[in-house]
Amino acid sequence: MGCDAFTGSYEELLDGVYDCVDRIVINAYFALAGSGGGFRTWWRALCGGDETLDNAHLMRFAGHFARRVHAYAQAHGIPLIRCGAGERKHEEAEACLPQDPEFQGVFRIQVSRAPAPLRDIRRFGNGGIEVGRKRPEPFANWYSFHIVDREWGHVTVVLCPHPPFPARVILNGHEWVARRARAEGLGFTQEGNCFTEVSSAADFARVADTMKASGFVGRLAEVCERWVYSACLCFVLSAEEQQRSGFRYSYSTYQGEYSRNLLFHRGRQMEEVFQGAIDRTRALLDIDTVKTVFGYKQRPYKHRGPGMAGRSQVVVETPVYDLTVFRVHFRRLTVKAYSKGEHVLRIEAIAHNTKDLRCGTGLDRFPQIASALCGMVDRFLGVLRCVDRCWLDDGTLDTLPLPSIVGATRVGGLDINRARTRAVVAAVIAASADPRGFSVGELAVKVREVRRCGPADYRPRQASYDLKKLRAKGMLLRVEGTRRYRATPDGLRTLVALHVLRERVLKPILAGASRSLAHQSPTNAGVIDAHYETIQRAMEQLFRALNIAA
Repeated sequence: MGCDAFTGSYEELLDGVYDCVDRIVINAYFALAGSGGGFRTWWRALCGGDETLDNAHLMRFAGHFARRVHAYAQAHGIPLIRCGAGERKHEEAEACLPQDPEFQGVFRIQVSRAPAPLRDIRRFGNGGIEVGRKRPEPFANWYSFHIVDREWGHVTVVLCPHPPFPARVILNGHEWVARRARAEGLGFTQEGNCFTEVSSAADFARVADTMKASGFVGRLAEVCERWVYSACLCFVLSAEEQQRSGFRYSYSTYQGEYSRNLLFHRGRQMEEVFQGAIDRTRALLDIDTVKTVFGYKQRPYKHRGPGMAGRSQVVVETPVYDLTVFRVHFRRLTVKAYSKGEHVLRIEAIAHNTKDLRCGTGLDRFPQIASALCGMVDRFLGVLRCVDRCWLDDGTLDTLPLPSIVGATRVGGLDINRARTRAVVAAVIAASADPRGFSVGELAVKVREVRRCGPADYRPRQASYDLKKLRAKGMLLRVEGTRRYRATPDGLRTLVALHVLRERVLKPILAGASRSLAHQSPTNAGVIDAHYETIQRAMEQLFRALNIAA
């Protein structure tokens, strides 16, 4: 089972849990040509001198590449499609995957326009040459080679035919796990990019965890080397030209996705757990993006179909259930949760640019990147559980207003009745899901959003003092080696409990304590409204008995 608090709390409802690296995007770049001097050095090795180094000769590479690719595609019967802006190119290619299980190689080529880092050659004086980049980046043709690989299934290599020929390799971790599991005789049902049923969750977790091991870097490098030269670069540089000019790609991880998949016994239980967590935590975490796509099928009460014994793989049609996506953005990092198939809940961490993970981007750092994404999932689920199940221990309400000490500094207590303190509490709760923590400046911005005030009304200096109060109470910790802060699990539960008790319990009850409840009930009253009304009626009788009713 999962190691996080959220997964552990629903352990009795699960058939199993497995983690898997999903989409991987690897940048392929020629390091020597990254600088102007290095580009000139490579050009001299390729062409014998600088005489032909100009923009016109650079453009010719793209023309030669286009003619060779078109001729190759026509000779081998490979569709070459020109795509427009906004088209889902990868999904269109997946619909055309070869049916022959033994097929390997290129099966589709797509051409699309996108910004490209083109070089700009300027000549001046007596033979002076300046190699720069065109700004802003102009649009150029990018060629997407869709390939079937024996280990990775559907692999995409995207290459720009302008020197120094930048490329990207797109891989799918679930495809690698599926082929590896099939080789080991593990049974599973696969629906798109997800395993909806597995014969042994522990065995699948073991196979998927291989991708986080240090030795897995070699497999990533192998699949890149296997196709980027033989299927793509060969159309613009021959093997002899590559060797003569010393052209070799280096690799770095540009994007990554990591998911935790919870396999529930019953689809209805999964829906209740997920929708309940969204309803209870959305406002507290300041979630703006909750998208629901409504379907017409109900999730099954029990599993359907035969057992997993002897089943190698079954790809089922995507059902039309209601789909809710719960998404949180942190700059170029995203965490989202959504349902897959009948009874699978997926929590996914996405690094749109792995630089924001701050653990390196080189291919040799891939295990650290996967671990950082796993940590994002753990952190998010931990925060979700703390916000969903908050509590106050004995004596907390009495000790919060008392002064405390941080280091050698004496700071005041927390008065939850003050508007500023309540705004700080709400801001800390909303920022708690950020995997990197939050800074003083970011907290000040969030507090101003909560209070709807300007910069002059709440400055970072005031936010720093309020953070000291929370640190003195043990509710916040400084992230080691940074100037960022993170809420502790117990501190987050306490802050949420204080916020919920005041805003959602005491205020609604006291709002109705001074007036009669003979008014008409709301037309679309929900379960919570009914509870509030019941409590208010009981409190009205209590206040009358205590002689404090209006």
